[in-house]
Amino acid sequence: MKKLLVVAVLMVLMVVLAASAFAVGPGKSLEWEKGGKVVFSGDAHKAFKCAECHPALFKMKKSVDGMTMKAMEEGKYCGACHNGTKAFSVKECAKCHKK
Repeated sequence: MKKLLVVAVLMVLMVVLAASAFAVGPGKSLEWEKGGKVVFSGDAHKAFKCAECHPALFKMKKSVDGMTMKAMEEGKYCGACHNGTKAFSVKECAKCHKK
């Protein structure tokens, strides 16, 4: 029984450590080439917990499937917060789209 518990704890620990290796926390960023280089800054979002956006707004993987400006303007993805009220609007292109 103790052996099973140890194995279970080790498996959970491995999953947690693997997930944190891919996390975009402070000091890290994600970049996509979509309509120019788009940068997600971990530093700019460090005040938020991962669960505030994952998995409700974003899958737990680096993906741009379905993430369009139209979708964001409808309040999906980044547009859930970047609506001009809670945070700057997704219509402020240069804030995310870099040359």
